[in-house]
Amino acid sequence: MDRPVVFITGANTGLGLETVKALFQSPKSYTILLGARNKEKADAAVQQLRAEFPQSATVVAPVQVDLENDLSIERAFGFVVERYGRVDVLINNAVNNPGGQFDPQVDSADLTMREMWNKSWDTNTTGTQVLTHTFVPLLLKSLDPRLLFITSGTSTLTESGNLTLRMNQSPAKGWPKTSPSISAYRASKTGMNMLMREWTRILRNDEVKTWCVSPGFLATGLGGNAERNKRMGAIDPATGANLVRDVVEGARDRDVGKVVRRDGVQPW
Repeated sequence: MDRPVVFITGANTGLGLETVKALFQSPKSYTILLGARNKEKADAAVQQLRAEFPQSATVVAPVQVDLENDLSIERAFGFVVERYGRVDVLINNAVNNPGGQFDPQVDSADLTMREMWNKSWDTNTTGTQVLTHTFVPLLLKSLDPRLLFITSGTSTLTESGNLTLRMNQSPAKGWPKTSPSISAYRASKTGMNMLMREWTRILRNDEVKTWCVSPGFLATGLGGNAERNKRMGAIDPATGANLVRDVVEGARDRDVGKVVRRDGVQPW
């Protein structure tokens, strides 16, 4: 296979699906492994893409993978080993599908606070670590291995004191606090940034290029409400997807080991 093999998790919706579309629209061609927790949704997304890009030299195939289930990750690994033998680009995006932000589920009483925090870290950080660790041997078979983690602008410690940003503003005095919180999501994304730095260290001598990509506030279903996000100023997810494609295709190679965003490098 001459086409680079790209495995992207959480790719049946939101930023993941838009990233696959961006790769389909590239002058380059790829073999894209579209990862999704639900097999039927992965199949539906693949059929949608094939219908939308019928003349493309890029090919896409579904892969069922659940970051909260080690057996699911092992099965996905076995499938990719058998069918493709390597991965050239691993894009850890599953945490950015609508299920990646669980904070609102405490207010709705769907999860206790402990359940929500544990789930946030299990999906956004621990699951990402397990999947990456499992698939690294396939990355090492590539001639140009690339490892991407999709992070968030909410994860930066440096900019957390910028009170002009809504996410950094304090609620009114008193208890209980009624303003929305994404504390678990932010913390787990900051943890992911360090996870990327660790993989940068671990794989430096293997010449694997690593990044976190901060795509901006996108009008996706993250947090469960795309329309609300749009009203709050969220941008077209295709804009974030184009940034991910730029990283895949080498436009940000000068920023290896950093958190990249459209206007430069995001501070820690």
